[in-house]
Amino acid sequence: MRRVLAGALAASVVAALVAVAQVGSGAAAADDPVVVVTSTFEDATTQGWAPRGGHAVEVGTAVAHGGTHSLAATGRTQNWEGPTLDLLDEVDPGTRYELSVWVRLAVGEAATQARLSVERRTAGTPSYDQVVGDTAVTADGWVNLRGGYTLAADVDFLAAYVELTSATASLHIDDFTLSYTPLPPIQTDIPSVKDALADHFEAVGAAVEPAQLLGNHGQLLAKHFNSLTPGNQLKWDATELTEGTFRFTDADALVAFARANGMAVRGHTLVWHQQTPAWVFRDAAGADMTATPANKALLLARLEAHIRAVVGHFGDDIGVWDVVNEVIDETQADGLRRSRWFEIAGLDYVRTAFRVAREVAPDAVLVINDYNTNVPAKRDRLHDLVARLRAEGVPVDAVGHQMHVNVQWPSVAETEAMITKFAPLGVDQQITEMDVSVYTDNSQSYPTPPAEVLLAQAHRYRDLFEVFKRHSGEISSVTLWGLADDNTWLDSFPVTRKDHPLLFDTRLQAKDAYWGVVDPSQIGGPTTTTTTTTTTTTTTTDSPPPASCAVSYDIAGQWQNGFQGSVRVTNRGTAPIDRWTLTWNYANGQRVTQLWNGAFRQSGGQVTVDHVGWNHLIPAGGSTSIGFLGTWSGVNAKPTAFTLNGLACRLG
Repeated sequence: MRRVLAGALAASVVAALVAVAQVGSGAAAADDPVVVVTSTFEDATTQGWAPRGGHAVEVGTAVAHGGTHSLAATGRTQNWEGPTLDLLDEVDPGTRYELSVWVRLAVGEAATQARLSVERRTAGTPSYDQVVGDTAVTADGWVNLRGGYTLAADVDFLAAYVELTSATASLHIDDFTLSYTPLPPIQTDIPSVKDALADHFEAVGAAVEPAQLLGNHGQLLAKHFNSLTPGNQLKWDATELTEGTFRFTDADALVAFARANGMAVRGHTLVWHQQTPAWVFRDAAGADMTATPANKALLLARLEAHIRAVVGHFGDDIGVWDVVNEVIDETQADGLRRSRWFEIAGLDYVRTAFRVAREVAPDAVLVINDYNTNVPAKRDRLHDLVARLRAEGVPVDAVGHQMHVNVQWPSVAETEAMITKFAPLGVDQQITEMDVSVYTDNSQSYPTPPAEVLLAQAHRYRDLFEVFKRHSGEISSVTLWGLADDNTWLDSFPVTRKDHPLLFDTRLQAKDAYWGVVDPSQIGGPTTTTTTTTTTTTTTTDSPPPASCAVSYDIAGQWQNGFQGSVRVTNRGTAPIDRWTLTWNYANGQRVTQLWNGAFRQSGGQVTVDHVGWNHLIPAGGSTSIGFLGTWSGVNAKPTAFTLNGLACRLG
């Protein structure tokens, strides 16, 4: 690891094999990346890259991404083999680095997938962290693997490597960089999320990894949240990778941080159909289990031993447990997921998990957790299962609604129906994994999310939190699945692309989404930009012009070639607005085909809506809404400007 001396990064002495960027006498701009390592291979050496396994690496001129040289890896016999670079002396814990490398296959190789990963070792024990997941790669062109990585603690070994799904294909890499962008201080003069919601929920939390306990991330976490969820450190593959051998180091660090900062901890998760080691489902002879009485007994015994060890280790430090996760499959006749757990043990694995958790932690809140619980079919299946289990005496205390949603879905009505469905059961309800993706389908990808999309996200947070607050008598906690946009699982799921689903951006600064939760009246408010030159720093605040009206535009539903939208107009002035006309422009060829609560006409992209007799007057502080159907093709971007009686309105 690079060491910090007197508040500055110590200069590293690096062999000529690796080119290290030097910082000149002029100060870099605040958002400029600091390049730590580059590998271009233009000096015809491997620049520190070595084979990861028994294959060969060699610099040549057969192909190149930039310049004339690249590094070839040939003679591979395992999919984990590939070129690797030692980064131990270059990376500091707590700093988020960006790794980027260009990859292509050798001539004649069949298409496969490449990924970029990091191997770290502590006391000789290896761990593997994926930086960029499986990405299609061919022999016809270069593909960029680019992703972020934060080291959580000092290690004995650290190296980046490229591997392929194919075990034998030869590949080339070129133009590798390791860089970081210094973060600005977190904003200390804005309300804490936990304080803004204190009158509604006992706990307001975020799911985090150990690296996010350090530096600015740790400060942000402690300021805004009073609960944390270990994102992966309590799952079976993290705590009991081999039978009877338990590892709690990473989870202990998270719990210790929570204790030191007066935070609660949600334990996630004791039983899941994913991230469970293969040995759990192998019989006494080592073969894959089949559904026999002996295998059922063995599996349930393993489950009980695991829960007693994990829950018992943490005791009162963890007061809430996601006992079972994602057990519902609404397409099945009985509504139950055909996981390996269910195939071997039936519903008894759920009963056992809750029974044992209650015995070990009698005072903990025990949760059954699932996603898409706003979808009626899934919601109803989960409701029926919870009712059945509680009738049997199974100690299900709470229902967890994950709430992985997006800027257009689900509707407020669907979300409200989700909560009211479970209220008669008398269970606690918790929002356990919330994020709001900026994408509505897998084909979308924004290099930078458009302003109107981020505003739509803010409005979605606003509207959903209004529902949660209306039902705060049934909901005890709300947890975001992540701390800030620089580290989100949605960057690689369901496809690889940069998402921005959380309240704070990649620089840990508050977004409009934050204001949607904390104070919706501030959505679309002033933004501050800091520009740094070699001699001065200038801060400019751009405030929107005063507006006597505000407009919110929402897409209620979208389907092939069609959509339904609504517009709400609010009079922000002190006098009523009489006989109004509203206009906006579509930039992507959308056409309004039907509209209610107004009379419309459209010329090109411009839509004009006039009042009708009964809604001609908008009182001071009041609002009126219109709804419509429309057509679209290709892109259905929201309008970015509205005028009311010829005057610009504020978005929000």
